[in-house]
Amino acid sequence: MQWLKWLSIQSKLIVMLLAVSSSSILVTAYLGYRSGQSNLTDRVFNQLTSLRASKAYQIESYFKTTCNHIQTLSDDPSVVSAITELTNAYRQLDTVQMAPEAQQKLRDYYQNEFLPRLAKTQQGSPVLNSFLPETAAANYLQYHYIAANPNPVGKKDLMDMANDGSEYSRIHARYHPIFRNIIKKFGYYDMFLIDPQGTVIYTVYKETDFTTNYTTGAYNESNLSRLVSSVRKSKERDFAKIIDFEAYSPSYGAPAAFIAAPIFDRNKFIGVLAIQVPVDEINNVMTGNLKWERDGLGKTGETYLVGKDYFMRSVSRFLVETPEEYLQTLSSLGVNKETINRIRQYKTSILEQKVKTTAAEEALTGKQGIKIIQDYRDISVLSSYAPLQIEGLDWVILAEMDLSEAYAPIYDFERQLLISATLLMLLVILLAMTLSHFFVKPINQLIDSSRKVAAGQLDAIALLETKDEFGELAQSFNAMVLSLRDQTNLVEEKNRENEQLLLSIFPAAIAKRLKKGEKNIAESVSNVAVLFSDLTGFSKLSDSLTAYEIVSILNDLVTSFDEGAERYGMEKIKTIGDSYMAVCGLSVPYLDHDKRALDFALEMQAIVRRFSQERGFQLNISIGINSGDIVAGIVGRNKFIYDVWGDTINLASALKSACPPGSVLVSSETYSRLVDIYEFEPLAAKVENGKELLPAWRLKSTQQFIQTEVEIDGSV
Repeated sequence: MQWLKWLSIQSKLIVMLLAVSSSSILVTAYLGYRSGQSNLTDRVFNQLTSLRASKAYQIESYFKTTCNHIQTLSDDPSVVSAITELTNAYRQLDTVQMAPEAQQKLRDYYQNEFLPRLAKTQQGSPVLNSFLPETAAANYLQYHYIAANPNPVGKKDLMDMANDGSEYSRIHARYHPIFRNIIKKFGYYDMFLIDPQGTVIYTVYKETDFTTNYTTGAYNESNLSRLVSSVRKSKERDFAKIIDFEAYSPSYGAPAAFIAAPIFDRNKFIGVLAIQVPVDEINNVMTGNLKWERDGLGKTGETYLVGKDYFMRSVSRFLVETPEEYLQTLSSLGVNKETINRIRQYKTSILEQKVKTTAAEEALTGKQGIKIIQDYRDISVLSSYAPLQIEGLDWVILAEMDLSEAYAPIYDFERQLLISATLLMLLVILLAMTLSHFFVKPINQLIDSSRKVAAGQLDAIALLETKDEFGELAQSFNAMVLSLRDQTNLVEEKNRENEQLLLSIFPAAIAKRLKKGEKNIAESVSNVAVLFSDLTGFSKLSDSLTAYEIVSILNDLVTSFDEGAERYGMEKIKTIGDSYMAVCGLSVPYLDHDKRALDFALEMQAIVRRFSQERGFQLNISIGINSGDIVAGIVGRNKFIYDVWGDTINLASALKSACPPGSVLVSSETYSRLVDIYEFEPLAAKVENGKELLPAWRLKSTQQFIQTEVEIDGSV
């Protein structure tokens, strides 16, 4: 606490008031919040656990009761006689021949009714021949009870008897109303009678699994096929077996679970009785008939079932109440579109919503407990979980509520605490501010001045008349501002000088790149014009002049050349003694770079003639121009320079060296581009470039043409 020594008594009083009041408020609020949170968490967990146990008992009782009922039904004499009579009547239809029109109508039903609806739930296109019935009896019965049934899909059970005069239809008319009444009273989805060979000889709702054989037919890999096979193999009396939910093609891919029991006539195994477990009954138990709030689950609580594959076995509350919001949540969590489309089509999350949460994982290992976890929506919830005791099903049950809702009373209490604490803090702050108003006034003045300085106003001076520490601080601040202003002006001046120096040494574009921090600058440039010039007569002139006069004359000439280069878009690369080199199209590309270079050459000739006439000198200039591609870059480390290289440069230099005083020589490349604008005359002798002789052209002038052979050694 050494910093307290540097505070005044008034400042220490303010700090102590704020520290004591805020500490007491925070400690009181924290203790109250933690106590309320703990009590509320225990209460919600107890409520969820109680509800979970109640729902688990209902589900276990439902499956136990259903198994007992199916087992009882399988022993009922009416069921025994029905499967016996229907099996015999079914066999009589094995030799019946269907009319082609009936066969076609059955195919049309599959093609136009069944397969399009099935295709919406499967990836790819179902093959017609894979689903068509295989036997004559199967074709016959599917035609009369499905294809020719005037009732729509889902209501095929309303037809008691087909008008075909068959023994099967007569028996069907006697038993069908009884079985239809059974499944409606007990809430089953469908009921199946299956002969010992695995053929479905009767169903109530007449879906496409009617007459199929679960050993060889289209649905021989379904969960019902596996269940029937298990019951047929066991051939034990007085038991019923359950198989878990799977997508069932005859129900257009909707999730289906089944319970089956063997049927015996005395001691003879005569078939299998199976029912399709109604999903609605499971959902009614788990959702409390869609009355979650009445069950004490509030706005976000739910109970649901999860299988050993981590997929739901009951519907999600959020799909029922807010389907679009629920599906958007799944989409944001990365669930694929196919799964979302199936959930939307079936209006169920069974076998579609994956619940691989911590609670589900522990419950599937046989544990039960309570935890705060992230649920399948990635939302924090209070979860109570436990495994279910249902023979044949490895399911678990979870009861959960969103943490935000469960802690709503705590959050309300927290808000009240915060409001009260805020009011108390405001009162203390107002009191402290009132007492320290005059004390902090100098600080505010210094802050205002500091902000002005930070905004760039370096003339901001803090005017304080106090003689205390703040007065000394203001004096130091003002001295710092004055020093900062001087240093800023000095830095700006140096920056301007550096920028001007860079622009005088390098092209503007290269100078900008250097200012940005680029170090290794190298590039290949296409389509540029290179101009080399050399003053003639300057060496003789320098013999009769002082060093100062020589430099002054050369500086005047180069300055005039630089001004002309700027007008024509030429970039000076370097000067070596009385030689001058410039390039057009290097930093800024031009379509007429050749013409600009030649115009600049004429300007240079005019400058030299005018300079000689004004000062009485015998000076002239030789100029070589070439066009092509070059390489440009910066070389060197400490004393670096910007230079250009390539055959284009070498040829321009050689043309300059071979050019008669007062003339301009151009290469073939430049000549071909400017021949329509200017008049040229070829050199009598060609130019030697390495081992190759190249032609050169001279711009026509009033001077006498001089033929010469130029030997180019490939160097600048």
